[in-house]
Amino acid sequence: MRNLLLISLLLPALAMANATIPTEDLKGTEDLLYLKRYEGSFIVDRGQQAFEEFVLPTSKLEKTDKIDSHNNHVYLPPQKVDVEGKLTRLIYVAPADRTPLEVIRNYQEELTGKGGSVLFECKDEECGGNFTYGADSGGNDTGMVQLVYPDAQMMQPDFTNGNCALNSWHANQRYASMKLTTEDKTDVHLALLVYTLKDDLYCKALNGRTIVVLAAAESKAREQRMVTVVPAEDMGKGIGTDGHIALYGIYFDYDKADLKPDSKPQLEEIAKMLQADTALNVVVAGHTDNQGEIAYNLDLSKRRAESVVQALGKDYGVDAKRLTAQGVGMAAPVASNDAEEGRAKNRRVEIVKR
Repeated sequence: MRNLLLISLLLPALAMANATIPTEDLKGTEDLLYLKRYEGSFIVDRGQQAFEEFVLPTSKLEKTDKIDSHNNHVYLPPQKVDVEGKLTRLIYVAPADRTPLEVIRNYQEELTGKGGSVLFECKDEECGGNFTYGADSGGNDTGMVQLVYPDAQMMQPDFTNGNCALNSWHANQRYASMKLTTEDKTDVHLALLVYTLKDDLYCKALNGRTIVVLAAAESKAREQRMVTVVPAEDMGKGIGTDGHIALYGIYFDYDKADLKPDSKPQLEEIAKMLQADTALNVVVAGHTDNQGEIAYNLDLSKRRAESVVQALGKDYGVDAKRLTAQGVGMAAPVASNDAEEGRAKNRRVEIVKR
């Protein structure tokens, strides 16, 4: 009798063991409008929240003193981007015999081809924390999977394709954080986690298949303008007193080095200052906040400074010998980067007496 009771209790669980090779998308799901899927993949889960917080890891995870509800040691990224906006999560099963490396490179090429950028990428232990257990694992360490798609957000039943794809063991983990500005000027921060699913029980139909877990947080770009324009006379006085002056009236497209047209008034004032003091030679220094990798921000700030120098020479006739472009990146903040108000102050161009 006891054996019969055990069997009767197990039957419902066994009946749910229905992971299958997908041949079509989960009903009611669709791709992101601005990022197409890897060819031949099928959506096995999709969730969306109209307005939510999202933490985009842009560095290796490090152990904290926190313990989560699954009794895991919590690992978090020292460098990250905090985003608020529409949050969409998708899980795909890629075609057979496709590796995580092949799939993630395809996504990166697709995104950079649209003007986007890769902020950070890693694989396996380089990512920090756990890189083999699923999102619902307990008594271990957390990893990228818990940040990209927390188990609490998985609404599909156990042993379904979506649940199996997220919560099974995995190998060959690849992760990338990326960002893109869409045609309607929406900023999108994306977390992409790709791995090989490992299971020999209820989810074994997907064993060995490459899984794509994608989280996309969308927010309209917000311009942070500290002042409108600093007049030439005031710039000259500031440089004479302090040796430099910070300018917030020079604007760039998000994550790009191209000057926006509304930078013209401030550029005109810089040219006037240099024309009034022909003995003054300056360094044009680009500064960023701390969002993203150090090397990436250093390069972006240098390219932005070079754009200012080129504009002053080409459009205003300033002798190139009087100008030096310098990228500083995040290395010289004037405010805390912990909040947007401080980060806005750190994103600036400075004119420095040479």
